[in-house]
Amino acid sequence: MTQKYNVICIKWGTGYPAEDVNKLCSMIKRNTKYDIDFYCFTEDPTGLRDDVIVRPLPQFENVKKGEEEYTQKYAYRKEAALCDDNLGGLTGQRVFFFDLDSLIVGNLDEFFEYPQGDKFYIINDWNTKGDHVGQASCYSFVVGTLGYIKRYFEEHPKEMVERFYTASQEYLSYKVIEKYGHLNFWPENWFKSFRFHCLPKWYLRSFVMPKIPDVPGLKMIAFHGLPGLEDARKGIWCSNKADRKYPRGVKKIYKHLLPCPWIDDYWK
Repeated sequence: MTQKYNVICIKWGTGYPAEDVNKLCSMIKRNTKYDIDFYCFTEDPTGLRDDVIVRPLPQFENVKKGEEEYTQKYAYRKEAALCDDNLGGLTGQRVFFFDLDSLIVGNLDEFFEYPQGDKFYIINDWNTKGDHVGQASCYSFVVGTLGYIKRYFEEHPKEMVERFYTASQEYLSYKVIEKYGHLNFWPENWFKSFRFHCLPKWYLRSFVMPKIPDVPGLKMIAFHGLPGLEDARKGIWCSNKADRKYPRGVKKIYKHLLPCPWIDDYWK
């Protein structure tokens, strides 16, 4: 009997369309021999593929009066709420989380086979020295082992947001290390960053198109921060006016890129 694996993603608000969920589902299923149950946690399932299993957004509960607003800030719904011990009725099962800004570029079979026991796995953050922060574009855990992360955030949302601000993946990493003493990382060659590994040197960005790094075994390119997948495809640093800070001087050079039509070869 073929092993089945659980992949999860989360979509709330208007930041990502249903099409991004559908493409992620398609990419993952297309790049493995294994049967995949693909879950999307969302408040709006409109437009999702029939094979996407919809579950309601996990909620923060038992929050102190006057601190409710902090549970809605930044991406803590992703790095804290998804740690719910009863997430989607999957208690006791391993889940593999992918951000919607993930581009699958290689086979995932050994990725699904890699975890041992009930260990938590995450990408070693490219922008942080040392091994104390995980990059949360892709992580995996057994539902029922991380509930303490969600409960602690519910009890201290104001304190945690003021401490970590937008860096919700740092909060997640901090709590895992606090309990287990360390983070377990995926193999380094499996995941690369568009910003750190695909973009050419800043002074070449007006002339040289970003490209996929030549790394054996590469499985995913993460489009964390800016630019996002759709913008990189078009050659735009940031199309969202709410997030855009108009660059001046040298920033006009390094916050620039040429269109990446090769994204269409994978993002479908």
